[in-house]
Amino acid sequence: MGNTGPAELLAIWEAGLAHHGPGRALLLHRAARPESAADELLSLPVGEREADLYALRRALFGERMQIRAECGACGEAMEFDLDARDLGVRPRKRDGPLRVAEGEWTVEFRLPTVADLEAAAHAVAGADGRAVAGAGAHAASGAGGAGDGLLSEDVGVGGPVAADGDEAAEAFMAAEGGDAVVASTAAARARRALLARCLVSVHRAGQPVPADRLPVAELPEPVQRKLAEAAERADPAADVTLNVACPACGEATRAELDIASYLWAELDHWARDLLLDVHLLATAYGWSEPQILALSPLRRRYYLELCADG
Repeated sequence: MGNTGPAELLAIWEAGLAHHGPGRALLLHRAARPESAADELLSLPVGEREADLYALRRALFGERMQIRAECGACGEAMEFDLDARDLGVRPRKRDGPLRVAEGEWTVEFRLPTVADLEAAAHAVAGADGRAVAGAGAHAASGAGGAGDGLLSEDVGVGGPVAADGDEAAEAFMAAEGGDAVVASTAAARARRALLARCLVSVHRAGQPVPADRLPVAELPEPVQRKLAEAAERADPAADVTLNVACPACGEATRAELDIASYLWAELDHWARDLLLDVHLLATAYGWSEPQILALSPLRRRYYLELCADG
């Protein structure tokens, strides 16, 4: 994970304040893979980035992830824990494109990369520059986390975890109950935009169809559904969707877990708490920020307790 001490993480947090979802995700990914250039990170399959971010999350905040979601049927607030070790499965290495055959159609496509995801999101962005969310799924959010790793401090998180760019991936990847039809027009556009970027070759009744000039909407729905299912099998971490049964009404709610937004919310809460610690200790002892950041979390907390007792 490189040199991800408190000072370096504060620098990442400060830089991320000027960005939104995709920019923050890239900053976090660079923290997870400091040896990789930005172009290399953008060329990775989406699930590879997610696996890196889950690994970074475990290193910083531990394995337990507290999740909040709202029941889509009755509005009941639901809270539960996830183990980060069970998430972030890396996509299998492939020598060539994926292939799907359905009826008279045979389609080859590659897994979407992070760059594909962002480009597809921009293609369907609303007037305010944010991607329009896909229909049928709710966002999960972090209810807090405490880790035993580098940042072994209590963390409480309350922000949404559906990030700007990842809505396009949801529109392409997700298939609810075996049906890949997306009710929202914007979500369908996002799916088509992402799929169009990933087509390698298309044959209809044995005849080649120029993939770069094929309107994706012309592909029959069963073909599009099989493409989504094949992508999900090949890169399961690209779209982590939870199916949560409501304890109040028993209805199931689908909740999308976006690790980049979840991790950013944790980092934001941690950074603001740490800066408050720096302020209190600098005021009490006259220490500089580097001196305070060099303290272990345990020693920093002990000095804060002494300040409170005094």
